[in-house]
Amino acid sequence: MLDVHWIENNENKSAHWRSESGALPPARVVVADDRMSADAAIGLARQGIGLLWRGDYHRARALLQAMGRRMKATPKVSPADSPAHVFHLHRQARSRRARTLGMLLVPFERGFVMPLRRAPDVRQACVEAYDTHDAVGELPFVTSLREVLGIVGAHEWRRKGVEVPALGSRIHPHYGVFSPVRGEYVDLVAQVPLPSRSLAFDIGTGTGVLAAVLARRGVRRVVATDRDRRAVACARDNIGRLGLEGRVEVLQTDLFPPGRAALIVCNPPWIPAKAASPLDHAVFDPGNRMLRGFVGGLAGHLEPGGVGWLIISDLAEHLSLRSRAELLSIFDAAGLRVVGKLDVRPRHPRVFDEADALHAARSAETTSLWRLVHS
Repeated sequence: MLDVHWIENNENKSAHWRSESGALPPARVVVADDRMSADAAIGLARQGIGLLWRGDYHRARALLQAMGRRMKATPKVSPADSPAHVFHLHRQARSRRARTLGMLLVPFERGFVMPLRRAPDVRQACVEAYDTHDAVGELPFVTSLREVLGIVGAHEWRRKGVEVPALGSRIHPHYGVFSPVRGEYVDLVAQVPLPSRSLAFDIGTGTGVLAAVLARRGVRRVVATDRDRRAVACARDNIGRLGLEGRVEVLQTDLFPPGRAALIVCNPPWIPAKAASPLDHAVFDPGNRMLRGFVGGLAGHLEPGGVGWLIISDLAEHLSLRSRAELLSIFDAAGLRVVGKLDVRPRHPRVFDEADALHAARSAETTSLWRLVHS
């Protein structure tokens, strides 16, 4: 457990450091308040100096917003840069910006209470995001304001839920679990004819949305798996909200549950790149680990005549991070044959944002459901 240290009123102070993104505590921390300007805050933060806030909470939020407006996350690129190089420059720029903005810190007292003027009650949001059995929650600690805002935002998403037309219901994402805001992959699973209604596996279930869609489509039993404890808790919560406990079982395991199924579905992370933080694993799949694990183990878990559905975007291909030939070779190496593919174009706002450094790749992206069988 790491600590942060600072001097306040000529006294040495310290508190536990908390970061769900895996960021290390600043080596140096100074006290800041409502008199701090955005330019001064950026100058200190870029030196790696943490700013422990002792002023008004809403002034701290305003300061963070002002800092963000002054800092661009768009990298300088040239027409000669390859798509992969542009992608890496984009990630580096976003990482630098996040690191700088993460230097604005807020204190917490016991029980997740923020001792700042006009601070909101964030106790329930913190309990949802952090382990309630974690001793840090019972002790004073320091974290970044940016993380707190993310936790509060996640709490609101969890409370309100996300409408999923394919379900006719809402899915309630938990903190750190990828939300089904990109509905095209859900629509694919809702449209493709079912090969069987007996038993299906949903690998890497996340919020449980695909398992719920399969159950609502008439699959009598679905076993959904995820290795992330947050995802397992989230999926169980959503399955319970939807009244599907008797038909959907959620297990914490890496990839496949025991046994075989007539239908096995997987929507792995789409980008084969290193995750910058523990919360990035829903988006980034270093070395195609999950993709290779699912495809490589599929034949051994399908019933005779069974079908695997792999739902994956080709964004990595447009970024030159994985080729179509490489994807097909992964299928071949696993002894699988493609018997069909259904495509859909994404509808999210970034597709139409020409200022986005990755616009060329995003505007060409297609999400596909590959139907795979044992050769």
